[in-house]
Amino acid sequence: MPELVSSTTTQHTTAGRRRRIGALVALVICVGIGGVYALAQQATEKVAVAVAKGAETPAVPQRHPVTIKPGTATPRVLTGEKDTQGKSVTVECATCHATTTPVVATQSAAELDQFHQGVKYQHGNLTCLSCHNSTNYDTLRLADGRSVEFPDVMTLCSQCHGTQRRDYDHGSHGGMNGFWDLTKGPRLRNNCVNCHDAHSPRVPQVLPVLPPRDRLSVPTKGSKSHEH
Repeated sequence: MPELVSSTTTQHTTAGRRRRIGALVALVICVGIGGVYALAQQATEKVAVAVAKGAETPAVPQRHPVTIKPGTATPRVLTGEKDTQGKSVTVECATCHATTTPVVATQSAAELDQFHQGVKYQHGNLTCLSCHNSTNYDTLRLADGRSVEFPDVMTLCSQCHGTQRRDYDHGSHGGMNGFWDLTKGPRLRNNCVNCHDAHSPRVPQVLPVLPPRDRLSVPTKGSKSHEH
């Protein structure tokens, strides 16, 4: 009998200890949650007070615009005549082309016998009407038949020259002036036809006036190549 009483007493003691530990853990959790809530409430109140007092929020750096130069304006033909104010009289391209039948296969200036003789044309195997719109010569023509205005020539070029357009969009193709960091200032970029002739787009290979200098090509003091 004494052994049974001792075992029962031990069980009651263990159960009581567990209850106390559980209560203590619950108290710590409640205090922690309450502290977090109090800190969040204080932060909210501080923001509300700052807004009420008209405090300025941190300004987001302004990004300046990137401007791409438009392509050439819609071309017009010189007639050689002057108007009453002495200005040159010009006519639309369609004025003459509307009276002629388009020749789809023309792909060389040597085949032209009325106008545009002497035009340098080296643009792969494309024909004139690959880019010019035979239904309206005052516009250009995309591969799917849609019209595009002359100033938007980059849209026309990009449908074939995708690699160059990708490099252009990433800034590694095409000339530009201005700022790389648009928070410092604006940027002005060239159009395709600012550097390339649309009829003969290949740019001649060029070399820098002076070769690049590096630590291997520049003689150091005391070396034989430095002595004269």
